[in-house]
This record gives sequence, structure tokens and C-alpha cells, in this order.
Amino acid sequence: MQLPRLDGDGFLLNPKKCERDLAKGLAKELRMQGVLTREHYGLIHHYIRHQLEKTGKCPNIIETFRANNLCRAELKRLFPTGYMRGACKLAEMSCKGVYLGADYMEHSAKDLNAVVQRQEYRLDVRGFLVDSDEWDGHFAVHRACEMKIPGGKLSPMHWAVIRYLRTTFYKTGKIPTVSETCEAKNVGLAELEQLFPDAYHRGAVKIAGLRLR
Repeated sequence: MQLPRLDGDGFLLNPKKCERDLAKGLAKELRMQGVLTREHYGLIHHYIRHQLEKTGKCPNIIETFRANNLCRAELKRLFPTGYMRGACKLAEMSCKGVYLGADYMEHSAKDLNAVVQRQEYRLDVRGFLVDSDEWDGHFAVHRACEMKIPGGKLSPMHWAVIRYLRTTFYKTGKIPTVSETCEAKNVGLAELEQLFPDAYHRGAVKIAGLRLR
């Protein structure tokens, strides 16, 4: 049997190739106790994968809560590693790419206001997103407008940095340092400061939906 091709984070390169055996294997890798139940399959296959095939996009965590009448405690019980690293990974897709698509790049927060006016995000007292799984491109665009991003719009280079931060965090569980980000994206410290005038943690990390513990 030909093995499925995975990306560097363990997600399927071709999410349409769905195999339950792979999901079972990933569940063991994620240290999920017991076997996958109807609840697991109902969410990862009947909802998340169905939405991907229907719309071409992975539903974000808020949409999944609403459509399945779930609360955070139930999701945590089913997928201890979280929504993206648990449910989405078991659904055999890379939601990272969906959340970081080109749809948001050429729009300002004002352009997208009507789309997300009913969306709510939980923030801590410093304005950082409480749960990184709740992040989506709309959040990033609005934060950029509220902060000091030139013109209130995120450029392809902004998104490249954001994508690197989130991908590295979900792969390692750690936020890359300034030096690691500069080296990985081949960007100088001065250029990074121009991209994110509020500084690295209060700017780039915050817009990426991550926060220091």
C-alpha cells in the first residue's frame, strides 16, 4: 500500500485522500487515550471534512462550536491537543493553509468589517488572543488596523512572518525568537521593526494570535 504524503507538520499534502487507518495512527501519535469514537468521527469526518469538500475551506473553531453545539470543555475532552493540532490533524488536512490564504491579503479591516461583525474573540488584559485556535485571518487584519501597521493592511511579507510564527508554534509548541524569525524569513531586524512598529511580541506575535505565557 502506498503511504500518504505528509508535510513537515504531519498534515496530508492532499487532504482529499482520507483513510481511517491514518486517523487511528495519528490519534496514537497524539497520545489520545482509548479508541476513536462516533463523536470523534462525527466531528472530523462528517463535519470538518464535509465542510472542506463543500466550501474548499476548513471551518474555524467558532464555526465548529456553533454547528455542532459544542463547548470548550467537550472539545478539550475529545481532542486534548486542541482544535488544529487535534481535530483538524485527525481530519487529515492542513488548516494552517486555509487560515492563511490569499483572501485577506488585499483587504483592510474596514473592507472586512461587515463579514466579521458578529465574530467574537477572547482576549486577555494585554489584548492577546486567549486561545490560539480561535485565530483566523479576519482577526489578524483587524488587529493590524488597530495597531501601527502601515496603511492598516498586511502585505505578503507580513503574512509570511505570521505563517512562520503559527506553523512553528504548532510544530514545536514554542514561539520563535526574534533572531529565529529573522533568520528563517531572511529579514533584517530593522525591516522587521518597520513591518511591525509595535515591536515583535506586541506586534507580530499578537497579530499571529499567539502569546507568551
